[in-house]
This record gives sequence, structure tokens and C-alpha cells, in this order.
Amino acid sequence: MTRLLTPGEPCISQSTTVGTDHQQLVKNGVANGILYKREFKESFEEAPLYIPILTYLGYGILILFGYLRDFLRACRLEKCHMAEERKEQKDFVPLYQDFEHFYKRNIYMRLRDSFNRPICSVPGPQFDLMERVTDDYNWTYRYTGKIIKDAINMGSYNYLGFAENDEESLGAVKSILEQSGAGVCSTRQEMGNLDKNEELEHLVAEFLNVEAAMVCPMGFATNSTSIPALVGKGCLILSDELNHTSLVLGARLSGATIRVFRHNNMKNLEKLLREAVVNGQPRSHRQWKKILILVEGIYSMEGSIVRLPEIVALKKKYKAYIYLDEAHSIGAVGATGRGVVEYFGMDTANIDVMMGTFTKSFGAMGGYIAGKKDLVDYLRSHSHSALYAASMSPPVAEQIIRVMKCIMGRDGTMSGLKRVHQLAENTRYFRQRLHNMDLIIYGNEDSPVVPVLMYMPSKVGAFARHMLEKKIGVVIVGFPATPIAEARVRFCISAKHSKEMLDRVLDELDKMGDILNVKHSRHSRKNRKVIYDKTNVELDA
Repeated sequence: MTRLLTPGEPCISQSTTVGTDHQQLVKNGVANGILYKREFKESFEEAPLYIPILTYLGYGILILFGYLRDFLRACRLEKCHMAEERKEQKDFVPLYQDFEHFYKRNIYMRLRDSFNRPICSVPGPQFDLMERVTDDYNWTYRYTGKIIKDAINMGSYNYLGFAENDEESLGAVKSILEQSGAGVCSTRQEMGNLDKNEELEHLVAEFLNVEAAMVCPMGFATNSTSIPALVGKGCLILSDELNHTSLVLGARLSGATIRVFRHNNMKNLEKLLREAVVNGQPRSHRQWKKILILVEGIYSMEGSIVRLPEIVALKKKYKAYIYLDEAHSIGAVGATGRGVVEYFGMDTANIDVMMGTFTKSFGAMGGYIAGKKDLVDYLRSHSHSALYAASMSPPVAEQIIRVMKCIMGRDGTMSGLKRVHQLAENTRYFRQRLHNMDLIIYGNEDSPVVPVLMYMPSKVGAFARHMLEKKIGVVIVGFPATPIAEARVRFCISAKHSKEMLDRVLDELDKMGDILNVKHSRHSRKNRKVIYDKTNVELDA
């Protein structure tokens, strides 16, 4: 799988490079100031060739044994009391596609105990997990009644730590719950337009420095219902290959023509833009009504940051539009937590549609669309979320308002800004320590999403089980969420993680890296000293 070497990065990974035109924007490893105002480092190092070969070989063995198990299972079912039931279902259309069902039965089930672990506490830097055991090889579970107390939480999207239960700060949320109830039971267009909804929208617009904003009660639906309202038949969508499912679904529901460009590959994107402008629509050769570029701020499986300055330059050159999904980047990057637009020092006027969610950094739920007032007014009367979905719950809106005011300093403290800086310091420290361990990690050095490559499914399962024994909760990710040969562990850093927590996780990761033989990086930084600068964070705040 080819990967991209980004501007401002020394050659620390095996990857393809950008086109000649874009290479000219970088000189001596530092941005010229034409597009990038800061050094931009991102790594997608490829593993030695024998690793993917062994990984595919391992999958091959699993698949062979899977077919054998299916054959034996079918023979057993023919002889048992379930045979009659199976005959009745013989003419039914299969509920799942063949390979998906096969993969779930014979590969996913072997690792199922490492997924979907139930928690029974607030998802802070530490949480409690319910202990469960299986008697039938992960097909079913039973709970023992025991609780795994105070496990370090390295999997939640609680980037700024606002998901924690604080009686004093949540007092306002509690009062709104008592005053307005848990739900509105109506849409914004009918009886559900409350003052809290309008207050939140004005605050979001001010926070992002745009003309207007519209909030939706569900983050996924913000994408899947807004995109079909913006484009349709006769329009062209250029979508990054690693875009989230909500963006993919929205694009498909729109009826527009969809073309996919390689992740963060500006040469490939420009080629598609040029062809679209020159050739127009297939068969008719008429010009496209609209060309919409769909990208994310931070890609949740890769930990990479969108190359926004170059995309904006291409957008202007070819007269296209940009739809930016900041689900993982809003609150998590930027000097004051305003997302990737602030991270690159850009003007929000360059982004046509700004989308984000409140489910990560804000510790709430729902999403927003922001931009020009005409855009927001149009979506209020054309987006299915605005027309048919129930209005956002008042206590949820109050939670978002509370967090956003804290980040902006409206609560009279520097607590929110300090969290933003603490997250940046924790991210820097965690990533640099990982580089010293010979592990292959993906993504941008400023991204709080940190994927560590394990490659083989058996290794990610063994890693997750060992970490749970050490009271550390981690998220493992594999196919179909990632390429089949790139299974990984994904760490999500929080501002509430202490240095002691991070060191404990890193020490266990270092030990398991040796045991599982996953230290494949050929660009070690072992001799570099990593300093956790707590004083600097406090001074900056």
C-alpha cells in the first residue's frame, strides 16, 4: 500500500512522494510560506516485505481452517434437531453477504472478546469495566459480577476530558434537565425550536468565526443528510479514500457521481479535478453543476491530518467546493482548539462547508454545519435532519455550551485553553516515546489519534488481552475498518491523561512489542531524549 510523504517532513518513511508542482512548495524540509506556515510532519512507514507476506499467509491458514470448520458444522447440523429449521430457511435470501458472514464466524469470533467491552463508569482517563467470560469460544458471554476498577482508558474520544462527571460544573446541565426535560419530542420546524438551540448555534458560529451554524441531534446524520441536500444528479463528488462511513453514505444517497482520490494525494486529486473540468459529465460532456471535495480534518483510523492548504489552493484553481468534516479535529488541534483551519492559520472563509461533531472533544452528542448564512438557511429547509429529526435535547445543548464557553475562556478561567495545550503536550510526548521503541506508527505528529501497527490479527488480540490484565483499556482495529494486512492498536490521547498514566501504558507497550515481535521500524530515534514539559503547558495556558 503506497503512502504519502508530506511537505516539511524529512524522509523518515518509505512512501510515495507528491507531484513535482507540490514539491516546489517545500525547500530544505521547511515550508516556503506559500501555503504552509509551519512544518508539517506525517509518517506512513511501510513494514519490511516479509511482514505483509506472513500476514497474508496467516489469513490464508485461517480461511482454510474456516472452510473446514464450516464443512464440519454443516455436517453436524444435518444430524441434529436444527436440520428441519434450516430446511425452512433454505429459500430465504441470506441476511449477510457470504464473505462477511464467513469472516465474522471464523476470524472475528476468535477476537470478539477484545472488542465491545462493556464499561460501567464515566469514560474519563480511567474507567471501570465489567468482567465477562465465555463458555462457547466467544459466541456468547456471561458476566461474573466483578468490576475491573480504574483501568487506564486509551480508547475514548474524550480528547479534552470534558466527559467526566463533575458535580460543580454540571450543575447548569442538571438544572436545564429539571427545567426542560430530557427530550423535546418535536422537530425544529414544528414545536422543538428552543432558546437553547439558538444560543448554541450562535455560539458555534462565533467559536468558528463564521456567519452562521446549524446543529443536528446526531453526528452521523449531520453528514448523511446534509450532503444529499447540497449535491445531486449532475454533480461530482471527489472523496478521500479514507473518509468516514457517514460521508460515504451521504455521498451515495445524494445521487451525484462519486470519484475517489488516494488519501491526501494532491497529485491524484488535481488529476481528477482537471479531468472533470476538461471533460465534463460522461456521455453528455456538459459541465458539472457542482464539484464537491469531501475531506476530514483528522482521519480516525490513520491519525493523519488533511493537507488543507493545498486542497484550498486546488479548490480555488478549479472552482470547486470543500466539505470539511472536523469530527476528530475540532477542539483537538489548533492553538485554541478551533480545529485544522486554525492549525494551518487559515481563514474560515476559504472553507465552503464546515462540519463537526460534539461527540468527541465536547463530551456530548450531535453535530453542526457552519459557513455562510445563505448555506445554513438553505440546509434548514432542505436537510432531512433539520426537517424530520427531533430537536437536540436541552441538557445536551447546555453541556456543549458549557464546554465551548470554557474553551473560549467565557467561564472566567483558563481551564479550557489549558486542556487544549495539555492535549498537545501529551500527544507530542506519547508519539515521540513510541518513535524511540522501533514501532511503526501512523499519522501526523500533532494528531491525538495514534495508530500502532501490529499487522496480524492474532497479535492485536494477544495485545488487547495482555493490556486488560494490566488494567489498561485499548481499542484494536482490523478489517474491514482497515486494510486486511494492517491491523493495529489505536490509542486516543486525552488532556486528562497524566504523565504517569502515559508512562505506564508505554512501558507495557514496549514489553509487548518485544514479545509479539512488532518492532519493525527502520527509522529508530532511540538516542533522542523525550521531555514531558508540564511547566511549559502551564505557562502557555
